[in-house]
Amino acid sequence: MLEQERVLAASPVARAAGVQPGMRRGGVLMLMPEAQVHERSPPREAEALYAVAMAMLQYTPQVTEAEEGTLLMDVGASLRLFGGVRALCRRVRENVRALGFSASLGCAPTARGAWLLARAGSGSTDGRTMRYRRTVKMPTLVRRLDLLEVLLAPPARPYAAWFEGIGCASFGELRRLPRPGLQRRCGRALLDLVDAAYGLSPELHEWIAAPETFAARLELFDRIDDAELLLAGARRLLLQLTGWLCARQLAVERIVLRLEHERGREARAPTSVEVALAEPAWRDEHLVRLLKERLAKLVLEAPVIGLGLEAKQLQPMAPPNESLFPEPGGTEEDRMRMLELLVARLGAENVLQALPMADYRPEQANMWVPVQQKISDRARNAQMPPDVMSLPRPTWLLAKPIALLMRDHRPFYGSPLRMASNPERIEAGWWNGPETRDYFIAEGQDHALYWVYRERIGADEEEPRWYLHGLFG
Repeated sequence: MLEQERVLAASPVARAAGVQPGMRRGGVLMLMPEAQVHERSPPREAEALYAVAMAMLQYTPQVTEAEEGTLLMDVGASLRLFGGVRALCRRVRENVRALGFSASLGCAPTARGAWLLARAGSGSTDGRTMRYRRTVKMPTLVRRLDLLEVLLAPPARPYAAWFEGIGCASFGELRRLPRPGLQRRCGRALLDLVDAAYGLSPELHEWIAAPETFAARLELFDRIDDAELLLAGARRLLLQLTGWLCARQLAVERIVLRLEHERGREARAPTSVEVALAEPAWRDEHLVRLLKERLAKLVLEAPVIGLGLEAKQLQPMAPPNESLFPEPGGTEEDRMRMLELLVARLGAENVLQALPMADYRPEQANMWVPVQQKISDRARNAQMPPDVMSLPRPTWLLAKPIALLMRDHRPFYGSPLRMASNPERIEAGWWNGPETRDYFIAEGQDHALYWVYRERIGADEEEPRWYLHGLFG
């Protein structure tokens, strides 16, 4: 790009030929006659910056424009939601790349500090990679700012010769100069920027407000005659839609993608691709998948030179489900997300699943294993005999049976227990300690039901011993 006949940026190929920012047009063409020079277009730059700002609204409603093509975002309240500063910066980088731009990121406790860190890293951006500098603690920010060049601040650039003459090259050296003399020489704007960057004065911003309705347009660089190739451009528009929906707290039910064709004598009406959703959505991943399917089946009647996107039907964004367990009728994915959340919060050893075992003894008929543990084929194929599955079993099986007192030859648990069922005899475990029991459903005076058993009387015992093994709901 050129501004006042001077180069502002150069591609890697141009830099390899000796072209550097700040050179005049004639010098560039002398070093590289085949160079393609482009004049800056302020309207298109403003349009691109606004598109990025709309996409960034999905991370915070506090986004504002700053000088030199910069966006400032207050993400202090969003860090936990998006997994921390590193994860958030990674998502921002991916979105900016998807929009077709390169950028330099800076993250700091102050907006002007982040701005200076980003500007310091912008010189290492080659259009293919994106660098960012990050600091979250104020002492670290002060040390890093002290090392930056003072000419990064726009108010200091008109006085570059004076700063060079007195040997002041960094912000650390600038801060050691007398403030009254510095203000008389360079004006108040430079001191205000330095104070804001170092957190010595408050920062006031005018945040970008999302419009009442959404309509975005993208002009393509070439004529496209393959519908599938339009997906990349459509995703740029969907990223802006995602930011707008999050800022307005809305979800979309129907979107219309307009494919613009040639104008002039051979003008054709735009081709509309409408996508209706079964449920309102506000994330671009789902919308991209739907558009991909629609574009794959579309046959273009004429080349496309531009794209437009509109949100037609909107609904208030539904609040997140505050219940832990999925709603009735939920999918298997809902259940798995609930289990993953429990494991993450409680630990894998505290979230267990029942694993039936082929054993008649109640305490051996089931074992508990972590939900994420891979169950062996032998255990998975083990099944209880079908006759046992039809018998009544208590809702709560005690980990260890409780010996019951005997009063008037009847087992006692809070009150005398009355047997309310015929006995169920269980004899098993001959290979590791045989168990011989007669199980009953017993009823107390409060009509509560218990699962009790009586051990078989041995030759040296006068009366049977009773145990409580479970409670019915």
